[in-house]
Amino acid sequence: MTLAERLRAALQADPSHEIELLIGDTRDADMADGETLMRAAVLVPITDRPRPGVILTERSADLSRHAGQIAFPGGRIDPGDADATAAALREAEEELGIPASIVQVAGVADGYRTITGFDVTPVLGVIPPDLALAPNAGEVADWFEMPLDHLLDPANHSEASVEWLGRERHYYEIFWQDRRIWGATAAIVVNLARRLAWTR
Repeated sequence: MTLAERLRAALQADPSHEIELLIGDTRDADMADGETLMRAAVLVPITDRPRPGVILTERSADLSRHAGQIAFPGGRIDPGDADATAAALREAEEELGIPASIVQVAGVADGYRTITGFDVTPVLGVIPPDLALAPNAGEVADWFEMPLDHLLDPANHSEASVEWLGRERHYYEIFWQDRRIWGATAAIVVNLARRLAWTR
């Protein structure tokens, strides 16, 4: 069974126990009448190697939203996108130069609503190892690959909190080498770990 097939089967499997997923901060208390969440999608690019890895980006410090944070490649779903998968593939090609044609889409994971007003759909895709990436300097300051098993291991998911806009906000963070993954990206990872029940 290929890596894409394993991931697809894990996404589609009925869990033997009820999974508690993070749905996000819907901002309902802060939203004005008629305001809606913007639909977005991210690609979770998983490298097809004996010990699979995950490609993550460090967002440019000049961006208006989530500047400098670690994130999956992705963005808003445009009117021309057929669906969330098409949007995730387009964004990954724009940000990192990953050709959509070489991505083996494994499936769509559980959505997450961000405090900044996005309803994000994660799309899992398997890519060849050691792909020559071409980051878009306007959006991506850096990129790196980290082991999938480290990312999905619940032992590496730490809970933290901060006071923001007068409220105590709880979030997860994941550390690897000198990188800190937190916020919506970490929440998506926590959900993936719970959904996939990944084992090494």
